Amino acid sequence: MQLVNIGFGNIVSANRIIAIVSPESAPIKRIVQEAKDSKMAVDATYGRRTRAVLIMDSGHVILSAVQPETVAGRFEKDELQED
Repeated sequence: MQLVNIGFGNIVSANRIIAIVSPESAPIKRIVQEAKDSKMAVDATYGRRTRAVLIMDSGHVILSAVQPETVAGRFEKDELQED
C-alpha cells in the first residue's frame, strides 16, 4: 500500500485517490459542500485555507492546505522511490 503525505503529518492511501483538484471552481465547491452535508468530508487543513481537494474512490472528499502540485509531486516521488 502506498501512502502520500497531504500536509501536517496527515497521510492518505495513494491507491484510493481518484483526483487532486484545486477548490476554486464552482463545481468543486459544490462537491465539497455536498460531502460536508453527507458527512463524507475530512478536513485536514488544521484551520488553514483549503488549497487542494482530494477525491477518493470511497466517495470521501479530503481537504488539504497543501497545493495540488505539491501533493502530486509527493505522490510521484514516492512512486519513483519504489521502483
